Amino acid sequence: MKKYILDLTVRQTERISSKHVLLRLTDSQPLPEMVPGQFVEVRVDGSETTFLRRPISINFVDKEHNELWLLVATIGDGTRRLGELKIGDTVNCVLPLGNGFTMPQSASEHVLLVGGGVGVAPLLYMGMQLKRCGMEPTFLLGARTVTDLLMLDEFEKYGRVFVTTEDGSQGEKGFVTNHSVLQKEHFDRICTCGPTPMMKAVASYARKKDIDCEVSLENMMACGLGACLCCVEKTTQGNLCVCKDGPVFNIKQLLWQI
Repeated sequence: MKKYILDLTVRQTERISSKHVLLRLTDSQPLPEMVPGQFVEVRVDGSETTFLRRPISINFVDKEHNELWLLVATIGDGTRRLGELKIGDTVNCVLPLGNGFTMPQSASEHVLLVGGGVGVAPLLYMGMQLKRCGMEPTFLLGARTVTDLLMLDEFEKYGRVFVTTEDGSQGEKGFVTNHSVLQKEHFDRICTCGPTPMMKAVASYARKKDIDCEVSLENMMACGLGACLCCVEKTTQGNLCVCKDGPVFNIKQLLWQI
């Protein structure tokens, strides 16, 4: 897929929690094609401590309004600077990067999308694409507490939403792999993104149930093109760059001890 370096314009910003900002970016030309699970590398301007671009998952693509949504967790100098952007500011992005989730071959497949924390970001676009293909995905979203749950109203537009919080402040108490929906229903395919321990737990569940499962890895990525080798993951095919060969991998490719 062809890659672009674009100066996008901030059309809208929304602080959706104390730590997260949703950026809606647009361009004077139609945005390039992007698939769920891919990411962009964003240049951070105005930060004296940030020299490398920041990899951010594609949260959503709104073709009707020609918008790219990026969900930014403001946890460091670079991402805090991105969270301070104003309407009309310019954001230089390299996109689209990496490989996305595999779309089901049949509309009859029962697909489960599992996310934790800011890892829920790529699942929104995946959910929209599944619904567009005639499917109703099931979202299982986890967080530490109710204030860490992100964009639930958006997810509800595209499928059923189930929630867990570690403190029980919303949904079922515990981790996503403890949710009762996993015992009550059968799923044909799982896609997941979030903290590595969560993804490994989901992968373990999928392996035991013999469910096809893909994970979106969040290894440290600097260049986004497979040149710097800082995001290498050991796989059944040898060492692969997460930014170029992923970030989405089938769990059968990974050498996880699960």
